[in-house]
Amino acid sequence: MKKAPIPKDELKRIMSVYTLDLLDTPPEERFDQLTRCATLIFQVPISTLTLIDANREWFKSCQGLSKTEGDRAISFCGHALVEDEILVINDTLKDERFADNPMVIGEPFIRFYAGVPIMSADGARVGVFCIKDVKPRGFSKEDQEILEGLAAWAQLEVNSRNLSLSFQDKLIEKYVKK
Repeated sequence: MKKAPIPKDELKRIMSVYTLDLLDTPPEERFDQLTRCATLIFQVPISTLTLIDANREWFKSCQGLSKTEGDRAISFCGHALVEDEILVINDTLKDERFADNPMVIGEPFIRFYAGVPIMSADGARVGVFCIKDVKPRGFSKEDQEILEGLAAWAQLEVNSRNLSLSFQDKLIEKYVKK
């Protein structure tokens, strides 16, 4: 098993994760709708919107898993976080990074993974939108485009609060602080 790599801009990235003010917050329907859609569209048992801090992956929304976080070092999303594009692993047992991963050889027995990095408004990679299956499978170009579309929607939602606050600050600065 290969541990998840640490990005070069890790300190800036972690600051961006905390600036979102989403870690360890209660579930929100706007995110749960996205992960539910992903499980239905792709007919997979697991979908998550994952935020990644220094030591853990934390699920802002999760379908199909009972836990709310995991160890970043062994996480699939930790690998996807550093990718420029979607990370697809059709069969985890055939990928040296994951073949002996505890989540592959034990519960929940992940055999397929596809994840798209999520960026903050400042361009930092703060998390991943992903799907997982307990059996190997193919993943077409069309499937990739659909997952990327859902991830783009998740990215907008992740940033909406801060963008909204930033817009409010600009309005206050323009109209109130004259």
